Amino acid sequence: MNANLDIVPMQDWIQTNGKPLIIAGPCSAETEEQVLETARRIKAEGYAHIMRAGVWKPRTRPGSFEGMGEPALKWLVEAKKETGLPLAIEVATPEHIELALKYGVDVLWIGARTTVNPFNVQDLADALKGVDVPVLVKNPVNPDLALWVGAFERLQGSGIKKLGAIHRGFSNAQETKYRNSPMWAMAVELKRLFPQMPLIGDPSHMAGKRALLMELSQRILDLNYDGMIIETHRDPDAAWSDASQQVTPEKLGEMLRDLEVRNASYGADFSDELAGLREKIDNIDRELLEVLAARMSVVEKLGEYKRDNNVAVLQLDRWKQLHNDRANQAKGLALYPEFVEELFKLVHLESIRKQTEVMNNATA
Repeated sequence: MNANLDIVPMQDWIQTNGKPLIIAGPCSAETEEQVLETARRIKAEGYAHIMRAGVWKPRTRPGSFEGMGEPALKWLVEAKKETGLPLAIEVATPEHIELALKYGVDVLWIGARTTVNPFNVQDLADALKGVDVPVLVKNPVNPDLALWVGAFERLQGSGIKKLGAIHRGFSNAQETKYRNSPMWAMAVELKRLFPQMPLIGDPSHMAGKRALLMELSQRILDLNYDGMIIETHRDPDAAWSDASQQVTPEKLGEMLRDLEVRNASYGADFSDELAGLREKIDNIDRELLEVLAARMSVVEKLGEYKRDNNVAVLQLDRWKQLHNDRANQAKGLALYPEFVEELFKLVHLESIRKQTEVMNNATA
C-alpha cells in the first residue's frame, strides 16, 4: 500500500512531558453532576492529559441511550473551566463538528462505525476544511486497513495535519474473551506505514470488561503506543452505557501506576545482544518459510487427488478438526490459541486457494 501523509507530531498539539498520552472520562456524559464529579476525580488523580466523554452515542439498535447532545457540551465546558483539562468528543456528522467547535472542544475523534463508511468520512472532512483541530480516527469496525488509511487521506485532503489513530479492536466473527479482537498486527502495520502517526490504544473497547483492562493496557505500552483512551466513571456499575468496561477514576489511577512503561529505544550496551537474538529469529523465520513451502507441496498433491477423484476442495469436518486440534496444540506449546487460530485460518485459506488452482487445471 502506497501512502504518504504530512502529520504534525503529537507533542506539537498536546504536551505529555515524555509520558504516554492518557485520555480519560466516561463513556457518556449523562448529567451535569456526573460529568463534573468524574472530571474532579480524574484531575485529582493527576494522570489525564485530556478528558473524554460521549455526547452523541451511535448505538446498534434504537431505543438505547443515545447521548444528551448539546446540553452535555455545556457540562463539559464547565468541567474544562474547573479542571483545566482539554476536551475530546466523538463526532459523526457535520452538525456535530459545528457544535463541538462552537463550544471549544479541543480534540475530535471519528468512531469505528463512521470510519467504515467513506461517504460519512468525506462529509466530515468537508466540514473540517479550514479548521485547525486534532482529529483522531478509530479503526473501522471490521479489519480493513485500506478503509482506515483512506479516512486519514480524506482528512488530510481537507487540510487536517494534526492526525492520530485510535486502535479499539475489531468485531469478532466468533466468541473470544474480548469484546473486540485487538488484531495487533493491523495497528503495527499502520505504524509501519506512518511512523509519525500517533497511535493510541483503546483497551476499554477491546476488553468489554474491566477485568481485562490491565493486561490489554500493558500490551499497548509494550508495543510502544503513544497513549491510551480509557473510560472511567464516578459509579461504573450505574453507567448508562458500557458499564461493564468502565472503572472509577481512582481504580484507573491505581492501574496506570502499576503499568510498566518500556523504553522506546535501547542503548549501545544492548546492541550486540539484540543483534544476536534477531539473527536467531531470522534463521527461524527462514525455517518457517521452508516448512510452509513443504506444506503447500503436500497441499498441491492433495488437490490433485481430489481433482482426480472428483472430491470437493472444502471439507468442513476436516477444517473443524484442524481448527480445534491446532488450538489445543498451541496450549501445550505455551502459544496463545487465538494467535494460532488466526494463523491457521490464513494457512487454510491459502491451502484452499492452492487446491482450487490445482482443481481447475486439466488432468495431465
